[in-house]
Amino acid sequence: MGEGEAKAEHAAAKAEHKNAPSASSTPESYSKEGGGGGGHARRAICGAIFTILVLLGIIALILWLVYRPHKPRLTVVGAAIYDLNFTAPPLITTSVQFSVLARNPNRRVAIYYDKLSMYVTYKNQIITPPLPLPPLRLGHKSTVVIAPVMGGNGVPVSPEVANGLKSDEAYGVVLMRVVVLGRLRWKAGAIKTGRYGFYATCDVWLRFTRSSNGQVPLLAPSTCKVDA
Repeated sequence: MGEGEAKAEHAAAKAEHKNAPSASSTPESYSKEGGGGGGHARRAICGAIFTILVLLGIIALILWLVYRPHKPRLTVVGAAIYDLNFTAPPLITTSVQFSVLARNPNRRVAIYYDKLSMYVTYKNQIITPPLPLPPLRLGHKSTVVIAPVMGGNGVPVSPEVANGLKSDEAYGVVLMRVVVLGRLRWKAGAIKTGRYGFYATCDVWLRFTRSSNGQVPLLAPSTCKVDA
């Protein structure tokens, strides 16, 4: 090989080496150097969010276990019938009183009632107009007796109601239903919830005859069904 040819091959080798990409500039190296930091940051952020959510869930569970409110308990503990008469077509005139014991079973939660009303039904028909009641607060583990006198003159009823009450009066036993409804809120410390609908029904068996006037005996315990 001549000297000229040797020089030409040497120059070509140098040019080829110069144009070849270096290891530090390959796509793989870019992905390793540029992508690694972003991936660690994303994992750190996701881990922090997950930890915060877990802690919030644990706190919410603890608060629920500590402050979870139980429904109020209502029981009819007394009854009185002062007037119960019928006139045509049929119409009913009533004056009755039911004593309802309301109890808050919660140790840490108070109950606030508003827009309360109370009425009496017989065979699913109202025989006393709804009576508005004042707002009520029940503190922790407290009780109160609600005992308004309810009644009305000339309340329209069906013949089934009129005949049924007359028959029960002659038999000496009558079943009436006391309804209490309104709204309530729960309060734990400085935290108050929104208002929830409150509806309680109390089926009351009474000893009642034509000669009854005033207090009448209850024939069975009357614990109310509460939806709140």
